[in-house]
Amino acid sequence: MRSTLDISNNSQNAVGDQLVVDLAALLESDGIVMLPNLVSAEQLTIMRRAFETRLRRLRWNNFEGYQKTERYRHMVEDVLLLDQGFVDIAIHPLIKRVLCRYLGNQYALTEAKGWKSLPTKRDFHGWHGDAWYDQQTISEIPREVKLAMYLTDVRSGAFNYIKGSHRKQHPRPFQNAEVKDVDASQIAEMRGPAGTAFLFDTSGIHRQGVPMLDPREAIFYNYHDPNVPLQREDVVYYRYHPLLLNAAFLGNLSDDDQRVLGFGDKTNFLPAFERSSKPSRLFAGFQAVLDSQILLADLAGRISSRLKRIFN
Repeated sequence: MRSTLDISNNSQNAVGDQLVVDLAALLESDGIVMLPNLVSAEQLTIMRRAFETRLRRLRWNNFEGYQKTERYRHMVEDVLLLDQGFVDIAIHPLIKRVLCRYLGNQYALTEAKGWKSLPTKRDFHGWHGDAWYDQQTISEIPREVKLAMYLTDVRSGAFNYIKGSHRKQHPRPFQNAEVKDVDASQIAEMRGPAGTAFLFDTSGIHRQGVPMLDPREAIFYNYHDPNVPLQREDVVYYRYHPLLLNAAFLGNLSDDDQRVLGFGDKTNFLPAFERSSKPSRLFAGFQAVLDSQILLADLAGRISSRLKRIFN
């Protein structure tokens, strides 16, 4: 089966039963499937503008921004806070119905983030399956699906996926030599304009393509059963913490929408969580400079106030 369908006659609001069946079947057979447009062009523009406000600077003190832990990506966490469109696609009727067929009815949205990938010829995010569950205690391969959507046109560095590679091994990194004999016809290269969206089983072998000739902005939503035990690395990092939501975007939610968004679910909530790693000395230096600036501003205000009292 192909990883794409003729979906031009299916509107966002008319989710046909056959479309759901066909999309779920492709996801089952190939591990990846292209989706119809989930948002209008106008909504996509608004979402991209909101997303890019977080890309203007590194997050610092009371300045919102991106996080940076690696060279070629600027990470934007908790995108459900940014705009209504990010919430709407998370609980889009088509997405929920396809996921219910593939994951069952116990799944939830466990992560919603995005990033800007910077131009590079380096294969810095090579072939892998997404490790997330505790492989020491779970022998089977739990199902997990990600929803990906591009916020910019992607002509290079597109998402690559080896069709049919899902649910055959526990997720891990793969060397290029391990996949060198894969026929090109088995590799889905998800190029497309802004708004291109697809679902994929994260146990399948995938990567960010190279070279990346233009910056790429994309969001990735993670859906799995939150009751599955997590690998220690993600527990320590508190990766799958309860979603951060903006109350302004939560009107008119159905009971099922609330379940998918994790309302009242404390399964992976860690009280008084604090990361074990500490900020660097450079961070402490920046904090000292900021404290000095605030002190000087306060001192200047007090002097100005006193002078006004003297000369008035």
